[in-house]
Amino acid sequence: MKKVLLFYVLLFSFSGYSQSNWQRFKKLSCAEKTWTVFHVFKAKKAYVVAKEAQHVADSIAKTPLLDGDKSGGQVDAFRHAYWMARLHQEIGKRAAKSLGKAHEKANYQQYKNSSLEDGEAPDKVSSDMDLYNNNVGLIFTQKGVPHPKNGLIYTIINAILAGKLKVIKKDYKKEYLTCDDKLLSKKELKGKWKNEKCLINSNQ
Repeated sequence: MKKVLLFYVLLFSFSGYSQSNWQRFKKLSCAEKTWTVFHVFKAKKAYVVAKEAQHVADSIAKTPLLDGDKSGGQVDAFRHAYWMARLHQEIGKRAAKSLGKAHEKANYQQYKNSSLEDGEAPDKVSSDMDLYNNNVGLIFTQKGVPHPKNGLIYTIINAILAGKLKVIKKDYKKEYLTCDDKLLSKKELKGKWKNEKCLINSNQ
């Protein structure tokens, strides 16, 4: 294990990574660390894009453009699509897609460790939603091709309002529902990777 950590330290040192970046690296899941090791020179750009996507999504959540829901709602869908669209521009489609998959593997690890993502425990339906929206996000841009950010934002918003992405079904109180409109209690969801949450089109 010490040899592996030494390898990472040397790798990051020769790649110009700072101590703060190294601290962030240590907090990554095994899948995300593996992605970083194989994409060392793309990892910096990926981190910057991730911060940008979070910032833009937080800003969108404060407007009436979408439903304001950051966990399973339209804003969540927006964040993933925007993240992938910008990653496609900056690091290419294949690297972006593999990072998205690594992130979802990390969510499964979080579930097993009883950790929270965006205030809620990850589950299979949330992961399926993220992967679907990631794939949609990849179609909005091309590697190295400039795309005005405001234009990209509204392109994704329009796609969400047209039902081209996925969200998790909830009632007006943002409580989870099954596909048959049955209310899911917290007890039914707690500690379960597979549950009866329902994916629907993003305009429903």
